[in-house]
Amino acid sequence: MNMELVGYLASITVMTSLLMGNVLWLRVINMIGCILFTIYGVAVDAYPVVLLNGMCVFINIYHLAKLRKQQQQALTPAEA
Repeated sequence: MNMELVGYLASITVMTSLLMGNVLWLRVINMIGCILFTIYGVAVDAYPVVLLNGMCVFINIYHLAKLRKQQQQALTPAEA
């Protein structure tokens, strides 16, 4: 696969994530774009791209876990 296409796909994916009104979808789509950018960065030896986007993947995972925990707490009745 042409790595330049992966870079363009990553850019489009990250840009699309910023159009999301739902924070869950923003995080999921952004994480996919960051994963693609990380793959692209490794392929073209652009290690600042790898570092930044690799960290963004972990940040997205953290926030997705936090959102999931908040949703679970909202579904369980509060203890008196």
